[in-house]
Amino acid sequence: MELLPGGAHARVWAPKAGRVELVSEPDGQVTELTGEGNGYFSAAVPGLEAGGLYRFRLDGKEMLFPDPMSRFQPEGPHGPSQLVDPHRFAWSDGDWQGRAIRGQVIYEMHIGTFTAEGTWDAALAELPALADLGVTVLEVMPVSEFPGRFGWGYDGVNLFAPTRLYGDADAMRRFVNEAHRLGLAVILDVVYNHFGPDGNYLKCFADDYFTDRYKNDWGEAINFDGPNSEPVREFFLTNASFWIEEYHLDGLRLDATQSIHDGSEAQGKPHILTEISHAVRKAGGGRATILVGENEPQHASMVKPAAEGGCGLCAIWNDDLHHSAMVALTGRMEAYYTDYRGTPQEFVSAMKHGFLYQGQWYRWQGKRRGMPAFTVPRPAFVSFLQNHDQIANSARGLRLHALTTPGRLRAMTALILLGPGTPMLFQGQEFAASTPFLYFADHKPELAELVEKGRAEFLAQFPSIAAPAMQATLPKPHAEDSFTRCKLDQRERESNAAVWALHRDLLRLRREDPVFAAQRIGGLDGAVLGEEAFVLRIFGEEEGDDRLVLVNLGRDLTLRALAEPLLAPPLDGAWTELWSSEEPVYGGCGTAAVEQPDGAWRLPGHAALVLGPAHGFSTESDDEGGNTTPVIVVSQG
Repeated sequence: MELLPGGAHARVWAPKAGRVELVSEPDGQVTELTGEGNGYFSAAVPGLEAGGLYRFRLDGKEMLFPDPMSRFQPEGPHGPSQLVDPHRFAWSDGDWQGRAIRGQVIYEMHIGTFTAEGTWDAALAELPALADLGVTVLEVMPVSEFPGRFGWGYDGVNLFAPTRLYGDADAMRRFVNEAHRLGLAVILDVVYNHFGPDGNYLKCFADDYFTDRYKNDWGEAINFDGPNSEPVREFFLTNASFWIEEYHLDGLRLDATQSIHDGSEAQGKPHILTEISHAVRKAGGGRATILVGENEPQHASMVKPAAEGGCGLCAIWNDDLHHSAMVALTGRMEAYYTDYRGTPQEFVSAMKHGFLYQGQWYRWQGKRRGMPAFTVPRPAFVSFLQNHDQIANSARGLRLHALTTPGRLRAMTALILLGPGTPMLFQGQEFAASTPFLYFADHKPELAELVEKGRAEFLAQFPSIAAPAMQATLPKPHAEDSFTRCKLDQRERESNAAVWALHRDLLRLRREDPVFAAQRIGGLDGAVLGEEAFVLRIFGEEEGDDRLVLVNLGRDLTLRALAEPLLAPPLDGAWTELWSSEEPVYGGCGTAAVEQPDGAWRLPGHAALVLGPAHGFSTESDDEGGNTTPVIVVSQG
């Protein structure tokens, strides 16, 4: 729908209908649309202005339907569509150039639970704190309109309409505008692999939106390559561009790309993901844009350029690293953690090569997993310890600090935040939020019962959760308490200041130390030092300017023989400690000298240390916050 002087222009794809009318509300004015002969109907609609409500009538039937491309649904997906003027907002981000993936730190957030109010405006007020933390990219969980009072957003049905639950369309624009003012990019999690089960009226307009040629775990697969698929492709490509153009977003996170089925390449056409990549970059104009993919089988082709047969995404989630870290931190190897050991070698390999599985046999699924990814740039691997799925999959929505020891978690946090991938935090992780993150979805009773059953069956892949005692305690997704319990208490930034300081200092070290910031292919090597200990040596551009990251997830370890070249001191120099996870300001117990008088090295248990060449590093504090220059040793306030 496009605004015109004195009215609007309507156009809708409805090949299933012989007659299409637009009905304005509440006056009931009817405008018949003219068929274009290609399944599209269009017409000028006099008198329909910004803020006006309307729906479509198909073939003269009584039932009215919202616009498939509605920009806002003030009464939810079952109500009328509202005409929105996308040009009335006064943007002030004209100088914003966006962000490319290299050097970024992603923060995944759910607007409905990020604050007690659960609105765009309330979230906006917390953005300065995230900028201070060192976050550079906000990854917002799906906001396309969905039914009910609360939900994760992955059951959206109006892809062009930000949900009324978080505020109006301009509230979202205010959020993005303020984020840009603070130097924060904003990317949106979009679901292009299925629609939600309630409020999806697309089939009333055209059966060809969907196909039964492919299996989809969440509903009917989208028809990207079958008969009459061109308007379907246009619908999604327009949506991808829409968020960049009308909301000034800086990119997209694409949900479950393994379920976006498209055989167009066999017909000599680009894959829909390749076209989405192109559409987003074109919509960005001169701004840098970011495209992140979730891809369970971890196909490295997602992030290869289209010219090399890839889809052209910027980055892809690294589930392998997460799974290995969870095993190391919790000791649990159930379900999809079965094929991981959480060993030092796994972490060395993940830091060097990204994915652990690059085509090897994967017992859990009974097939090969992944494909070679040795040449993929380091920033293309998104590294994380927590995300919305993985926290909720602990059944009780427990965050990682409740599942492991503080020292181990501090050490693993250092590995993720200083590693060569692109780190991602999940909301509240930065201050060890006491609130859980559960699966919640407000549906009508009959659908709510099916969702509850399906959720329980999914979690039953974990034998411990399949036990009757645990099944009886599973939170009900449709219970309002399952939603409200997940709302963050932002005051915990102060009460858990040690955890906040840990994340802030690590991100500053990552940002300001040129060796950590480089993220170079081949710029890192590692070695196993003990049963639960390892070292990473990150090579500087100049000889002698290397960094060591020592991680020990086990007991205190003394190395009396140092027959490992990665521990060798810098040329004509020695190592000095730059950072320790055991500093008291982080809640640690203090750090003794690594090198002992007899030449042996002592690695503290449940700790991570960063060493650098002794030459060139001052141990004096700066004038502002007590932080050592040029890199951080410890936060002092």
